[in-house]
Amino acid sequence: MKVGIASDHRGFELKSKIISEMPELIDYGTNSSDSTDFPLYAFKIGEEIKNGNLDYGILICGSGIGMSIACNKVKGVRCAKIDNVDEAEYTRRDNDANVISFSEKHSVDEATRMINTFLTTPFNSEEKYRRRLKQIIDYEKKNG
Repeated sequence: MKVGIASDHRGFELKSKIISEMPELIDYGTNSSDSTDFPLYAFKIGEEIKNGNLDYGILICGSGIGMSIACNKVKGVRCAKIDNVDEAEYTRRDNDANVISFSEKHSVDEATRMINTFLTTPFNSEEKYRRRLKQIIDYEKKNG
């Protein structure tokens, strides 16, 4: 499983700590706390997902909101902004998300628990979840 992680300047410190705990993550930047534009990093992760180079992505910015909005502009990406472990589980189980984003205000412990939950929770293949996911995919194909 290939998992990429990226942040803007506000998420840089937390991203660095997470990578220390989870060195298997592939770092897509930013590489400092110097001010930068979050869409650049959200698009990097999104494009890597779209092109099949990553299975999952992790994004960190000040709130997690901007990264999620930007990443969801990439076709084939389902990025969910999460705030806790329960949401990390639900977004995989119910929505088959392939990217999560969250705020830089989380502790390293909480962030790694959210990431591990996201990465280990399988999609619920129950018919209603498959049907809903298909509606999203079909809409994107038609309108994307």
